[in-house]
Amino acid sequence: MNRYKQRMILAPVAATLAVLTVACGSGRADSGAVTVPQPVTGIDWRIDSLTVGATTRHAPASARLRIDEGGKAAGNLGCNQFSARVTVHGDHLTFGDLRTTRMACGPDRMDFERALARALTTGTLVARTDQAKLTLTDGDGDHIHLSRNAPG
Repeated sequence: MNRYKQRMILAPVAATLAVLTVACGSGRADSGAVTVPQPVTGIDWRIDSLTVGATTRHAPASARLRIDEGGKAAGNLGCNQFSARVTVHGDHLTFGDLRTTRMACGPDRMDFERALARALTTGTLVARTDQAKLTLTDGDGDHIHLSRNAPG
């Protein structure tokens, strides 16, 4: 095939690819994978850890969170059950005052619980989902790391 015919065939193909790249490019993450926003509400989340400053604390196995579509949050802070109102605006969450049970647990669990309660209620959190993971980040850059509970 001569060069003129090659150019005539390749030019429309290149133009089509350029349009598709621009149309699809805005949904790309840094990794190059297309990301689809995932819901935060209606999912049972297991709290895996809490990072405050440079210190990461692993959560007790009982730590859980669920936010329903009606703005109610409930779960376990590591020792005590809690409930709260939560406002969800896109990827921003703001928790109201927590109502908790008053059980006493070991010092490590109680320390984690106090730190988690503070992280949930000190301001607006930004939610980021990645597959079955959720990270809630506060204004100070502290993180609550969660993952979907396995059915069972």
